[in-house]
Amino acid sequence: MTIPNKLKPVLRKVSQEQIIKYANASGDFNPLHLDEQFAKSTYYGRPIAHGMLILGLVSEAMTGAFGETWLSSGKLKVRFRAPVFPGDVVKVDAELKSNNETEAIYQIFVTNQEKNPVITGDAKISFDS
Repeated sequence: MTIPNKLKPVLRKVSQEQIIKYANASGDFNPLHLDEQFAKSTYYGRPIAHGMLILGLVSEAMTGAFGETWLSSGKLKVRFRAPVFPGDVVKVDAELKSNNETEAIYQIFVTNQEKNPVITGDAKISFDS
């Protein structure tokens, strides 16, 4: 299997509609994500996207590169750095950090349109030996 140095970036504009759909799919109806009046009273001042909604874009990038192998053996170790707001454009970049015959580790950078980090960490994929 060829291990690319960089994965194809994933770029998405996050909408309130996506956040509502994610809430319905996940069962996470925290008003911080869905209630504009409530969110105005919080530190963020407006609704924010679910962190796992944004993290799913990392899995999209890894699945795009490694398919079923990622789905069956992938592991993430990440840190959520900043919120994502409706209307933000997020980009997932992944660069090869290390690899050998049994695994590859990619450094993950998820940034917003201002190039500020929103999620960072590592994605590890294991290969059959």
